[in-house]
Amino acid sequence: MSGRPTRFGLTRPTETEIAAGGFSTPWDAPMIPPFPFRFRNAEILTLYWRTDPDAIAFLLPPPLEPLGDVACVHIYRMNDPDWLGPYGEANVMVGARLPGVAEGAFSPWLVLSSDAGVAHGREIHGQPKKLGTPAIEMRGDLIVGTVERNGIDVITGTMPYKQQPAEAADLKPFFDFGTNINLKAVDHIDGRPAIRQLTSRALTDVTVHEAWSGPCTVDLRGNAQLPVSRLPVLEPLRAFFWRADFTLVAGEIIHDYLEGGA
Repeated sequence: MSGRPTRFGLTRPTETEIAAGGFSTPWDAPMIPPFPFRFRNAEILTLYWRTDPDAIAFLLPPPLEPLGDVACVHIYRMNDPDWLGPYGEANVMVGARLPGVAEGAFSPWLVLSSDAGVAHGREIHGQPKKLGTPAIEMRGDLIVGTVERNGIDVITGTMPYKQQPAEAADLKPFFDFGTNINLKAVDHIDGRPAIRQLTSRALTDVTVHEAWSGPCTVDLRGNAQLPVSRLPVLEPLRAFFWRADFTLVAGEIIHDYLEGGA
């Protein structure tokens, strides 16, 4: 097979190009963006709460270990990302480490309003993304974040509107959520396991334009397809509202279950 211009102004991919990194289907209108791609003017509501440490341990795939008893959710208004266009996202995280290898935050659930974002997260990072509607609203003197799926607001979080200025260094008081750890699981078409990995990626070129802190409320509702209530709110801790630019780059494999380790 060789590259050959078509009447549509495209070039048919070669076998070498198909086998290369960054290739996505459908080849004439790819779903998955290649790295790197930039997110500009993202607005984020980050909510921390104390939860049951046994619940965290239950959700972590071995050999990951928990870092404590705190969970968080980031509810994003992605205003201007390359490739994907504006959309909403929510990432529930708990502190985790792979002893001697990596430390950061594991994501048991993610929700997006973008089909391309769902596909990219699942295919590339192994993130457990599902379609839903995360949103941030300013309701008078209150910032309200919601995460809806199946007609149910499974997460509702609030904080006061811009009362206490914060610094970028304040945003990670419990664990480094900038390093995201995920469980990637992909099968071959015949049912054999193709990929069973723990992956890690870190946001780069992060510029925080503003940050605010305050007390928070976090309410979780049951949903069998998005069971965030498995991390019960024992004590709401702190919230941050911040606005930032960052770049999503390629990550690394930190543990390969099929190869006997990292």
